[in-house]
Amino acid sequence: MRVSTTDPITLHDVPNPESHPYVIEGEGDSAIKIYFESEETKNEYLNIAVEHPGKDFQTNLNNPV
Repeated sequence: MRVSTTDPITLHDVPNPESHPYVIEGEGDSAIKIYFESEETKNEYLNIAVEHPGKDFQTNLNNPV
């Protein structure tokens, strides 16, 4: 697992990460543990909308019907 101690919202380094909130994204060796400065920045991160293009095969703009 990789570890990031830079809060992705504030871009500040998180000192003493063990005492801060975190999220684990992914699984196994490719997982990443992301530390946050506060619960507020963690929640802001979790509320970012994510696209899942691999799950929507209804529309394919490259294949005219």
